[in-house]
Amino acid sequence: MTEVQYKSTRSNSISVKSAEAILKGIADDGGLFIPMSIPKLEVKIQDMIELDYQELAYIIMKDFLNDFSEDELRYCINNAYDDKFDANIIAPLEKIGDTYFLELYHGPTLAFKDMALSILPYLLKTAAKKLDIKDEIVILTATSGDTGKAALEGFADVEGIKIIVYFPEYGVSEIQKQQMVTQKGKNTYVIGIDGNFDDAQNGVKEMFSDKALLATMKDSGYIFSSANSINIGRLVPQIVYYFYAYLQMCKSREIKPGELVNFAVPTGNFGNILAGLYAKSMGLPINNLICASNENKVLYDFFKTGIYDKTREFKITNSPSMDILISSNLERYISKISKDNAMRIAELMKQLSQFGKYELKKEERDNLQDIYGGFATEFETSEAIKEIYNKYNYIIDTHTAVSYSVYKKYIDETDDKTKTIIVSTASPYKFTSAVMNSLSESLQDVDDYELVGQMAKLMRSAVPDAVKDLDKKRRIHHTICTKSEMKQELLKILAMK
Repeated sequence: MTEVQYKSTRSNSISVKSAEAILKGIADDGGLFIPMSIPKLEVKIQDMIELDYQELAYIIMKDFLNDFSEDELRYCINNAYDDKFDANIIAPLEKIGDTYFLELYHGPTLAFKDMALSILPYLLKTAAKKLDIKDEIVILTATSGDTGKAALEGFADVEGIKIIVYFPEYGVSEIQKQQMVTQKGKNTYVIGIDGNFDDAQNGVKEMFSDKALLATMKDSGYIFSSANSINIGRLVPQIVYYFYAYLQMCKSREIKPGELVNFAVPTGNFGNILAGLYAKSMGLPINNLICASNENKVLYDFFKTGIYDKTREFKITNSPSMDILISSNLERYISKISKDNAMRIAELMKQLSQFGKYELKKEERDNLQDIYGGFATEFETSEAIKEIYNKYNYIIDTHTAVSYSVYKKYIDETDDKTKTIIVSTASPYKFTSAVMNSLSESLQDVDDYELVGQMAKLMRSAVPDAVKDLDKKRRIHHTICTKSEMKQELLKILAMK
């Protein structure tokens, strides 16, 4: 197979191999790396049904990362997907009523981010070795809640790497915050932002494109990389679980190989659903991808109107990992529907930066065929949690509930009979207050940690290690700053001030 090269969404002038794209994280012009071609699946669906997750991961990822040797890639995969996951099949598919839930939260931090961030440290270190990089790598990451802990867990005490995570101090759940600020590791740094996720994400992007800062870091023996889904090394591993879910459907004879399915995906930064689009482009039989937003419905409005407008009220919701108004990975999707017109992407991103919005042309809007956009209110999210538990004695988190609620609206609007998989992105244990209060109003004054125990009783399961006795752990990271102070905090950490 021809080697897949990567280019920036905003320029056609330079192409790089996957190792360099992973190491850089973001292109020099501020664009995101995209594969110049999507490899087509060479193995038939029916021949993959009995594969375990690790073997499937190799088959899917090898064509995207084909400058990695087989030994290198298998090393990364086998070290990522091991007994750190508490489910033998890594990503179980549960049939609940007539709906299917893909549980992506059985990793060490109870969120779907583990599916990619368990392997990214190995990909990054392997890439650095391949490129003979001697500088220390500084992972700079903004998080809306789940990426931060998953990245910290993956990179903690990895030699030759420092990881700095910025998160909205007042915009994540109590469990999410406690997971991050108690993180151990001599190379880990966690900083709260007096602002929202978009402030943190913009601050990180600005540092990535600060040429003077980059030169100073280089002189001091540092280079930047990212653990956000802007890094192609995050995105490629996520393609695997779409195939895995489909193959589980085939194995349980819920569908026949080749039969179409839908996926409903709770969406904030657009990376998760984009991985589904890439899976479809590879040949996975996907009918529609259902993009589910919460009350920060910038993506819903975009798919309805072709106008992306971030100039609106930012709402703090009970699904905080989706509290995002700038969906970075949408840039990759816009590149796809504009037929990789780099000049057009650069123009649109400039408009977004300067005016807070942009509008697609008619021919671009006509290409918005792969995705149905919907949103759920806070009330609808809570009602979805209640409905699933009362009917099926199954507890879902708030983000999954957004997805389920939007899926029901999709059925009402389209009468589509295609079987649908709900992508369940987080354990309900991470959002105990919102989930348990949806089930009973009498629990409003009970704190998150007591609710963990009550939830365990309802779920008839032991409390997961990731949240067990979390309230008894000492806060290690205390720094809080404004967006304008993010660079200053970085310089302090690197002793470059």
